[in-house]
Amino acid sequence: MSVKKHIPNAITCCNLFSGCISCTMAVQGEFVWALAFIVLGAVFDFFDGMAARLLKVSSPMGVEMDSLADDVTFGFAPALMIFCFYKQLALPACLAPVAPYLPYTAFLIAVFSALRLAKFNIDTRQTTSFIGLPTPANALFWASLIAGGGEWVKSLNYGWFFVLGLIFLMSYLLVSEIKMFSLKFKKIAWRANRRRYIFIVVALPMLLLGLVAAVPIIAWYVILSVYLQVMKK
Repeated sequence: MSVKKHIPNAITCCNLFSGCISCTMAVQGEFVWALAFIVLGAVFDFFDGMAARLLKVSSPMGVEMDSLADDVTFGFAPALMIFCFYKQLALPACLAPVAPYLPYTAFLIAVFSALRLAKFNIDTRQTTSFIGLPTPANALFWASLIAGGGEWVKSLNYGWFFVLGLIFLMSYLLVSEIKMFSLKFKKIAWRANRRRYIFIVVALPMLLLGLVAAVPIIAWYVILSVYLQVMKK
């Protein structure tokens, strides 16, 4: 039995393992570590597909495994981070009756991530680009916001409303019909990769923001994608 055909699935399992650890870190309130393991999961997610293509061993089982791992690492893990973080937010007295239930809205992120992944698996339009926000981008946005900007959100008078609004917005973006460009380069020519180069040039300085950097980077990615789609029309 050839060992190489199991390599992509082994990498996918590392993604899933990273997602499980991220969930544990979220429950313990270790949001920086939760972010770190989501980033690690994203690295494994990048290389499992690459390995399958290079080794020419892609399989239906690999596709199913990849979606399962992605929904844990990029769906449930960030949702659990939001759930645990939401409990730390101050709510006005008028919301006291619903205060215990509001954090559960966080799991909409896991649900819509699963819908996004299922849609991706059967949508033939997404071979060279994405329709809707990719789940890794959504996960990095949330993990970065909570790990790097959590204290800022807590300082807001309506921090709970801000988070709730973002939950609905990001859930919508996951399953929206907005076309979002892929960052994979097939050639290095400017003309073929103009949008990618523009995105990278603007995004690079944002890395200096540290843990919260993914928030403006993902926001910039969405804004540029929407602009490009509008301009095409």
